[in-house]
Amino acid sequence: MVNSRRGEVEAVIDGRRRILVLTLGALAELEAAFGAADLMALAERFSAGRLGARDVTLVLAAGLRGAGEAVTPEEVAAMRVDGGAVGCVRLVNALLAATFGMEEGSGDGTRPPSPQAG
Repeated sequence: MVNSRRGEVEAVIDGRRRILVLTLGALAELEAAFGAADLMALAERFSAGRLGARDVTLVLAAGLRGAGEAVTPEEVAAMRVDGGAVGCVRLVNALLAATFGMEEGSGDGTRPPSPQAG
């Protein structure tokens, strides 16, 4: 069962329901992978609205690892997500919104959410 208060998101990946969550450890991995100085810099990077396929793979792998699955970005790249590439971006969008407390993005599910004014 998904706990949205913990930032958990549910998805069907490779035909199986899975939970993803960006724990503090997963966020630290993403900071290192993207060269972000801190969480704010990481959120700003994602709110820019431009995600590459590698970015999506790294975020999904971190989210799966945060939920306890031992997967690499390369393994995630070979997985099938409902909705294909757009489904992957929507999943990343939902995961970032759940993690950073952001509003949903542009409405089409292809752009990450923008940070809320604070």
